[in-house]
Amino acid sequence: MANIGIVGGGIIGCATALHLIEQGHDVTVIERDAGGLPASVGNAGILAVPEIDPVARPGMLLAAPKWLLDPLGPLTIRWQDLPALTPWLARFLMSSRPANVEHARRSLLFLMKSAEDDHLNMGQMVGISGHIRSTGALTIFDTLVARDKAFAHEERTSALLGSKIEKLDAEEARRRVPALKGNFAGAVFNDGYKTFEYPLTLLRRLQSSIRARATVIDAAASAIEPTAQGIAVSTEGGNRHVFDKIAITAGVWSRDLLTGLGLKPSLETERGYNTTYVNPSLTLEMPVFFSEHGFVATPFENALRIGGAVELARPDAPANYGRARAMRQKMRRYVPDLPEEGGTEWMGRRPSTPDSLPVISLHPKDPRIAMAFGHGHLGLTLSAVTGRHVANLLSGPAAPELEAFSIRRFQ
Repeated sequence: MANIGIVGGGIIGCATALHLIEQGHDVTVIERDAGGLPASVGNAGILAVPEIDPVARPGMLLAAPKWLLDPLGPLTIRWQDLPALTPWLARFLMSSRPANVEHARRSLLFLMKSAEDDHLNMGQMVGISGHIRSTGALTIFDTLVARDKAFAHEERTSALLGSKIEKLDAEEARRRVPALKGNFAGAVFNDGYKTFEYPLTLLRRLQSSIRARATVIDAAASAIEPTAQGIAVSTEGGNRHVFDKIAITAGVWSRDLLTGLGLKPSLETERGYNTTYVNPSLTLEMPVFFSEHGFVATPFENALRIGGAVELARPDAPANYGRARAMRQKMRRYVPDLPEEGGTEWMGRRPSTPDSLPVISLHPKDPRIAMAFGHGHLGLTLSAVTGRHVANLLSGPAAPELEAFSIRRFQ
């Protein structure tokens, strides 16, 4: 068995480490903030198997100009960062071509078909169960035209995944989620969505299992160097660790490490915001998507989280928590009992590729180096299936369908 280093200890790194540990490898995880709060703790906590549509698609591009006019809308660009973002945005526009959209849908479908089973299997690896609830999810719409268009599209997707969807009027939607007291036209219910336990709790449970079975180094990796003796990982503290093989799973921070290896990852941050209420005064029976406004509200045990939106900006740019406040204000149109005070705001950095396909790949010139990053909004959903595939890339054999996720597409 091999001595394998994992650079990055978020949800993708944890899933990769657990699968490699199960295969009998000697695993070391190097994480820049081992006790911190990576992007994987601020997600909506939803197993979003129905979401096989890439972000770059014609419908989204038609809506983007309207969204960009609202500085606190579902999509914004930090304009001073535009020069650095331009190459990524150019690829994003190219990815919206119909043939590229269909390719992305087929590729994401391949991962989604086993996403739930992979999560259940990963739970068994760490001795947990019952951490995924069969809630379904409700998406509400301001007009019946928008609802019917979304229903027709989801009907086609549900046929591929075996999920059940229903077209609801506003009265039936309120019956299922009584907190929806505001005005809206109708809704779509999709039972293909499921809800995880609180994301931070899940991550800490995975990390605890890894600490008991592997080595964890709390340090930021600064450089990776392939040598004849192995793959050397240098950390900012001046230490050097040599492994037989490595996996780079460091989110947006993977970009600098891969650039140092001669690769050109097309990776930027879709910064997202949320507000979490602990012991909230209101209850939702299931996640509720406010898709026309770009956010979702998820109920957890003793918590409620409202989050979403996309802010394209440098990873270290100052946070604009007005975006979290705007989501709360918009939600009160539909859920007027949402508290004005008491929530905790948060900003996270979703590592995103322009075609919405994560990179799950070996280095084109060195099969000792694997990588997994760029999952965008689907990091939690695709973490377990990604971990399994990365472990197989390093141990062999790998699924031929992974070619769609190769880093070579950006070189």
